[in-house]
Amino acid sequence: MMGFPYLDLVEKAMKISKDIRFATICDMNGDVKYSEHRPGTKNLLTNRESLRSLESAARSWKMRNESSSKIGKGQYVLAEYGKIKRITLPLDNQHLLYLTVNKKSDHNKIIAKATKLKLKKTTIKK
Repeated sequence: MMGFPYLDLVEKAMKISKDIRFATICDMNGDVKYSEHRPGTKNLLTNRESLRSLESAARSWKMRNESSSKIGKGQYVLAEYGKIKRITLPLDNQHLLYLTVNKKSDHNKIIAKATKLKLKKTTIKK
């Protein structure tokens, strides 16, 4: 994993809401650049399962991009599960911000703030 600027962006993402359990920046192959868990939060997936979930989110995002010339660029994806919600947002053409949040969180507020976060002039290099 790499640090700055990924660390800085993940820390800003974690400050959006106390309902964010987990924040990760990955590339379009699902390779983790930086990740942080909220202290005291119980992991629901093993590390291996988490990595598979990230890889799946990245693959799905690449597939969505294939249709972007016809339907527009993707803004975010929200997946709601029995225990958590997962939010995936593009940071640029090479990176995704992947958040898991508590089931009862106001995901609309989190998404609105995370979208603004990703639009800031944070330079992310390969």
